[in-house]
Amino acid sequence: MIRGTLLSLSLASALVILACGPSGGEESGQPLQSEAPTVEVTATPTEVSLPQVDGPVDGADVSNTQLVALGEILYQQYCASCHGAELEGQANWKIRDENGFLPAPPHDETGHTWHHPDEQLFEITKIGTEAYVGSGYRSNMIGFGDQLDDTEIWAVLAYIKSQWPARTQRAQPK
Repeated sequence: MIRGTLLSLSLASALVILACGPSGGEESGQPLQSEAPTVEVTATPTEVSLPQVDGPVDGADVSNTQLVALGEILYQQYCASCHGAELEGQANWKIRDENGFLPAPPHDETGHTWHHPDEQLFEITKIGTEAYVGSGYRSNMIGFGDQLDDTEIWAVLAYIKSQWPARTQRAQPK
């Protein structure tokens, strides 16, 4: 749905540019104008309606298609900027930067996310890595508990897990 909205906005932008056309010169047969024409765009992007999840959610259930669909949208909105649109993480994610921080790890099967049980992943996502680990551990991973409710956090985790191969899902500690 987001891709469709972005495509529509891109198409609308291209149409506005084409509609403006040349403002003068040889092609139009008119002298060049000193200022470009002003175009007012009044269209606004449509709100993305989030999938609804029926019933109580008590975990990152990859078989719950509503939960996974919600998680995909939320992942792209809240997580992809650091962890990658395809869950690929940042380059050199195992090497601390000049400030002592580790880059964002991948959440696909090449990373270590699947090495942790769901409850631990939930807490890290909710309160942040520094708060979870404690003892002065430093991390750029903030907690999202003020931005996402528990169902939304479980949804993100369900989406991430749904992208793992079945063997990786089975290998994850419970």
